Amino acid sequence: MKQRDTIASILSGLYVVLLLASLLIIGKLVYIQWFFKPDPVMEIAITPKRVSRKLEPIRGNIIDCEGRLLAMSYPVYDIHMDCTVRKEEFAKLGDRNEARKCEAEWLGKARRMCDGLAEILQGKSGEQYYYMIRSGRLSGKKYLPIARKVDMTTVKKLRELPLFNESPNKGGLIISQHYVRKYPYGRLARRTIGFVRDNSSDVANTHIGLEGKFDAVLHGTDGRECLRKADYGIVRDFDSAYVKALDGRDLRTTINIDLQYIADKALRRQIDSLEDIEGACLVLMDVKSGAIRAMVNLQRDPSRENSFEEITNHAIGRKAEPGSVFKTVTLLSCLDDGYIKSLDETMPTNHGWVQGTSLKQDVHIADWERDYKTNEISIYDGFKISSNYVLSSLAVNNYKKRTRHFIEKIYSYGLGDKFDFDLEGLATPTIPKVPKGRELNATTLGSVGFGYSTEETPLHILTFYNAIAGKGKMMKPYLVESIESNGRIDEKRGRGILNASICSRAAADTITRALRAVTEEGTARRLKNAKCTVAGKTGTSFGTFSNGKYQDADGKRKYQGIFVGFFPAEDPQYSIVCCVYSKPTKNQYQGGGIPAATVREVVDYMVDTRPYWQGSLKKTASVPKMAAGYELPVDDSGSKIEVPSLKGLGLKDALYLAENSGFVCVYSGHGHVFRQSPNAKETARKGSIISIELR
Repeated sequence: MKQRDTIASILSGLYVVLLLASLLIIGKLVYIQWFFKPDPVMEIAITPKRVSRKLEPIRGNIIDCEGRLLAMSYPVYDIHMDCTVRKEEFAKLGDRNEARKCEAEWLGKARRMCDGLAEILQGKSGEQYYYMIRSGRLSGKKYLPIARKVDMTTVKKLRELPLFNESPNKGGLIISQHYVRKYPYGRLARRTIGFVRDNSSDVANTHIGLEGKFDAVLHGTDGRECLRKADYGIVRDFDSAYVKALDGRDLRTTINIDLQYIADKALRRQIDSLEDIEGACLVLMDVKSGAIRAMVNLQRDPSRENSFEEITNHAIGRKAEPGSVFKTVTLLSCLDDGYIKSLDETMPTNHGWVQGTSLKQDVHIADWERDYKTNEISIYDGFKISSNYVLSSLAVNNYKKRTRHFIEKIYSYGLGDKFDFDLEGLATPTIPKVPKGRELNATTLGSVGFGYSTEETPLHILTFYNAIAGKGKMMKPYLVESIESNGRIDEKRGRGILNASICSRAAADTITRALRAVTEEGTARRLKNAKCTVAGKTGTSFGTFSNGKYQDADGKRKYQGIFVGFFPAEDPQYSIVCCVYSKPTKNQYQGGGIPAATVREVVDYMVDTRPYWQGSLKKTASVPKMAAGYELPVDDSGSKIEVPSLKGLGLKDALYLAENSGFVCVYSGHGHVFRQSPNAKETARKGSIISIELR
């Protein structure tokens, strides 16, 4: 009985102890959970270090209208080396001689590796590389730079070298990948394609061209991951949120890189040797759609002698008095308003003086009176010889009491406002304002009639002439056809109409007749014998100096020479404008000179190469036969390479692989590669075409 009481007492005591311990633990947990504040130093010491890292998406490509890459992102690799690998491992070996032997063996591999580095990278000698690595090992360098921005082919070669062919914790190889922007066609259309400067740049305008305007589309969406420090290095923290980066989308442009090349080449050929030329531009546009097929913008590079680079976009950002190309505006207004019934109507020459104005005498009229011994001139002939008198007389005589209507006509032609365009920086034209309740004075009205007292960009002038080629339908110029992802169209962009009809079809046809006279008999006779008929107009104007005058104290002028037109005149397919700008000079640079000659070269090339001008082969009843025993000589000197397999790839990957392998890739359809020709593993000459079908 006594023993039973003792056991009960012990159990009761144990129960009380356990109960108190439980209450103590519960109390401690509550305290830690709600009231405990650890020492800040201790908290930092025991908490794993976490850092958030931005994941960069792969920037989208910019491609031309036929799928050729104009701008692309491709991976490059930076190579570093941890020079301290296995050093502690060798030092911990119990046998000192064994440790020295292992270290010597490692350094021997390093020497052989350095000889390979010198052969592959060709930046330093093997001895120099070995000295770097040996010094880094002695000083404990864990991130020694070896090479920057090498391609995967080079990386594969480096992985075959001693040490680098071992695991990173034995050989020390550290490879980091990042993407860089590449422009396969170099300086062609460089200002149009553009670029994006780093935000830290001290230049105000960091977003240029298509790269800048569509940066959000091309860039994609940044991702985010969290990293933490572990005993064996920095690892991803799976307890934290992870946001995957979304790669940028592609831009399909209207640019045809072949036409861009010939336009660039033709313009450079004309201006490269001329020290007076400050800059030039050329724009080629599809009449029916407004798609810009080539846009060349050249500016003299002050840092390099006789060098022109794509620095400034003159075509959209440089406005100036257009000169005689604006005479077409005056003529069209008079035709459309019914003031002129026929181009064959005549007016008195009046020795070239416009009555009721203070405009200068038109010397062309004085020459006309002398050469043809007459005191009359037709509107047709006046336009052909680019007479200021004839066109300013038309403006003054017909609109002196309706100047507001005349200015409104200019706006209806799209020459008074800027329009939405695929590049930033399109300048707004300058048009005289009509005073409220009054009319423009006759002198200002007359000067507008022949292209002064106004300012226009080359693109505005081209858009107007393109509308004449389109029988009055004014298309909006554009550069971006679509936004795509892996060959699939996400957003269709493209053609738009600025004005469904700026004039009647009859008026457009009459203007075309006048423009053909300019190229066949007038100031643009350089184009008379072009390989197809061209209709267009030349223009020459002068830039003003700081004193507001058109020439400096030495009598020098700053010229703007321009030609604008379309071809073939009887069935317009393309419109074109070419403009050159001179430094102050006493030489003359007029629209009928360099601009007309450049356009002639572009036109002749297009007639020789573009499908519109290539007729079908004539059918024949017989097939040529080769005589028996005769061997046809075949040029087999070109190197042949194996065609890569593109099946199953998205468009971006297929284009990248094909062009990196040395082929030109053309495609049709959307989706992934379903069929290719030639087939994979066949051989073909480098530079030949691979056709792919997407489904």
